Amino acid sequence: MPKSNQSEAEAPDIPVQEEKQLSPVTESIQQFGQTQSPASESNIFCMTIIGQVEGHLILPPQNKTTKYEHIIPQLVAAEQNPKIEGILIILNTVGGDVEAGLAIAEMIASLSKPTVTVVIGGGHSIGVPIAVASTYSLIAGSATMTIHPIRMNGLVIGVPQTFEYMEKMQERVVRFVTSHSNISEDMFKELMFKTGELNRDIGTAVGSADAVKYGLMDAVGGIGQAIAQLNKLMGDKRQSMQAGGYTQ
Repeated sequence: MPKSNQSEAEAPDIPVQEEKQLSPVTESIQQFGQTQSPASESNIFCMTIIGQVEGHLILPPQNKTTKYEHIIPQLVAAEQNPKIEGILIILNTVGGDVEAGLAIAEMIASLSKPTVTVVIGGGHSIGVPIAVASTYSLIAGSATMTIHPIRMNGLVIGVPQTFEYMEKMQERVVRFVTSHSNISEDMFKELMFKTGELNRDIGTAVGSADAVKYGLMDAVGGIGQAIAQLNKLMGDKRQSMQAGGYTQ
């Protein structure tokens, strides 16, 4: 019986499943929780800080977190991008790692471009320094900010040096907040150590109107007011540059 190559020639092609490529928007959402990157055509870069600020330790997967190692490169890229003239920061956080939160706050405060922060929902704990780090800060009418002392969990070495370390870290937070807002050190410490405001804790839950009254935030407002204020700050910077070059 002669051999036939018919089976080989007519063998049906097995479809190869192509690897699904994610769109840049979808990939950006998965990586950073936002749809925009510093390479956007807009002259305003919008950055979100939501959930819990994650520091050196990885939190459980069910926690909604903002990783500071993602935020810092975005701020550097936005600072270097000449097309970006202002940065809008949307804040809704329960707090988190103290040093990671202070690192983000210092980065925001050291930017040369105008920045506006909007607290929606809440800007609690270490979210307070992040909220006041911008050029102008707004808080939504229904938002709150929780001010409380530095706390630690897990293994704590019971020596006087541990207390001194916590006290120094707390002073770093107090010094940053008071130097970047209009609240006095005495008022901020009074809110921090007040008893009876929080359940089984010390501290104060500050509403939007009180946050403005104490000088912690600049005004009550939302996204519309924030963008209008940011456009105003960007316009003022353009005029100052045209009038006499860069100012410092």
